[in-house]
Amino acid sequence: MTTAAPNDSAPNADSKADANANPGASAHADPIEHEVSEIARLSAELAELQGRHTEVADAFLRAKAEAENIRRRSEEEMSKARKFAVEAFAESLLPVADSLNAAIALPNASNEQLLEGVHATLRQLTSALERNKVTVIAPPAGTRFDPHQHQAISMVPAEQDANTVVAVLQKGYLIAERVLRPALVTVAAPK
Repeated sequence: MTTAAPNDSAPNADSKADANANPGASAHADPIEHEVSEIARLSAELAELQGRHTEVADAFLRAKAEAENIRRRSEEEMSKARKFAVEAFAESLLPVADSLNAAIALPNASNEQLLEGVHATLRQLTSALERNKVTVIAPPAGTRFDPHQHQAISMVPAEQDANTVVAVLQKGYLIAERVLRPALVTVAAPK
């Protein structure tokens, strides 16, 4: 039986060797498994971020294209507005041109007929100017001289306050509150 005892101890030694080998193997397996799972997690996170990046890049390109389209359309509209800005004004002047042509077509018209036609044409012109926000600057006598709307041609002695309009020599015009041409006036000289 003495021979059996060493045989019994031999399997115990193998069991201890296996037990000692397995803990070492599982100790090495845990860090490797951890690194593999970390790599898998990071790969999934990278794929998600790449997907988001693709979405954001696509949205950026769409927004950039839309901004470019808006800019291009705005430029086209501004170009058309500049090109056709005078269209309404020109259209409102056509009746005036028609009246002048009609007057020319009547070579034997009397002075009264011509004067009546001129007054009618002037009314048409005044109406066309007013529709297009062109207003007359014709200050009445005694109005304070305004260098922004009036141009003094001369100073004359007058029985009114100094620096007031005495007479309008030529009407001025405004378009939407901007002076196209100042009124030419004479101004009362200081006493």
